[in-house]
Amino acid sequence: MKNCGVLLHIASLPSPYGIGDLGNEAYEFADFLHRAGQTYWQVLPTVPTSYGDSPYQSPSSFAGNPYFVDLRTLCREGLISEDELKSEQMPLGKIDYGKLFETRTAVLEKAFSRFEETEEFLRFCEHNAYWLNSYALFSELKKHFSLRPHWEWEKGYSLDSAKTREFAKEHERGIKFVKFVQFEFEKQWRALKNYVNSLGIKIIGDAPIYAAYDSADFWEMPERFAVDESGKVTEVAGVPPDYFSEDGQLWGNPLYNWNELARCGYEYWQNRVRRSFELYDVLRIDHFRGFCAYYAIPADSTTARKGVWRPGPGKALFDALENSLGKQNILAEDLGVDSPELRELLHDCGYPGMKVVQFGFGGSAKQNAHAVSNYGENYFGYTGTHDNDTSLGWYSSLSGAERKKVRARLPKNCESVPQAMICALFGSKVKTAIVPMQDWLNEGSESRMNIPGTKEGNWQYRLKNMPSASLGAQMLKTAKKYNRYY
Repeated sequence: MKNCGVLLHIASLPSPYGIGDLGNEAYEFADFLHRAGQTYWQVLPTVPTSYGDSPYQSPSSFAGNPYFVDLRTLCREGLISEDELKSEQMPLGKIDYGKLFETRTAVLEKAFSRFEETEEFLRFCEHNAYWLNSYALFSELKKHFSLRPHWEWEKGYSLDSAKTREFAKEHERGIKFVKFVQFEFEKQWRALKNYVNSLGIKIIGDAPIYAAYDSADFWEMPERFAVDESGKVTEVAGVPPDYFSEDGQLWGNPLYNWNELARCGYEYWQNRVRRSFELYDVLRIDHFRGFCAYYAIPADSTTARKGVWRPGPGKALFDALENSLGKQNILAEDLGVDSPELRELLHDCGYPGMKVVQFGFGGSAKQNAHAVSNYGENYFGYTGTHDNDTSLGWYSSLSGAERKKVRARLPKNCESVPQAMICALFGSKVKTAIVPMQDWLNEGSESRMNIPGTKEGNWQYRLKNMPSASLGAQMLKTAKKYNRYY
């Protein structure tokens, strides 16, 4: 049975508090998707953001983003006042992460000062202790050391050191504050997810393959990662020159010590996936290519041009996941450098891969795997992803000859090229068709979410207002036309 969905990050909702959150607008958007005949709502990683504001560079692979906590809910719970709520209002438009950083923690601390521990809170802390304790401690240590990265802290503050244990005793309240924020995120997320699911819509979450260097994941157990005898990272993650960047993409994340992870039965990845399926219905794992072979770049490099490919864990990792957690709804982001090993791993795991319409116009239609005429059923198809320009922006950047080639391969009698790309995708064989909200809105490059290989100006896109009923009707009509609504 074919279906369809929309890609829009929580941060991109039009909340009056500077960034999309888990409040009213999230429920309104779920209602919109329901009326528009959509089966899936895909989001980006819901983890905290850090340097560069990227959800793919987070201080924790397990925690929720504090900015997503709905302040209106805290007000209804009596944890902040109406005046305090009003003071947090910000203009609609692009996300100002600097302003959020300056103001949001203070109002959350006010809420915490009025919070009384409950059995529900204690159960939450106990259930999530395997990641929450170290993340809360790491966060409080970062605050103590003026937010400097952990390798610049005073020596002796490893997870189980005497100095750290003493610090934890002296900063119990600050550590509990971090847990309180996570508790509020969890309550609000579960309420939203239950509502979304009640409408017949599933949430697709996103797990970055790599953890950030300055993260609780690395700090609590550096031996999970490829480091030298002194604990220093010598090689980092990225990808070679590709469609997105002629210098490649230098992500800077530490690489895994796959031998050590295997020795521990891949417990770290079991915990990550288990946690993800507590939050999402389907899990997209980013850069699936890195599990069969990963690109290692010298840590002192300024680009990703020079690196070497090394073998990843392959199917052993996913066998361990299935043995521990059972068969899960995993979506493999298999874009980028293709290889027989990658195709074999996908086939053996049975996970659907991804196809992108924007990639389907190079070369001949017969040979291009992203040409819609070549799509198979076990794929999720996209007009574009969060790393692509919007379809209108992409088309506008093409030469006259390239535009002519694109139009020749798309359905006729559509109001715009993005609409024609949507119709081509919906008419393909892919089981699930996902369209970024920007493409339904026919928005240009000004609405792009991310430009890979750049560090500023990304992740700021927000809806100006809730999509119109007429657009929802158009989306429903399109879904019905291509038998993606039942």
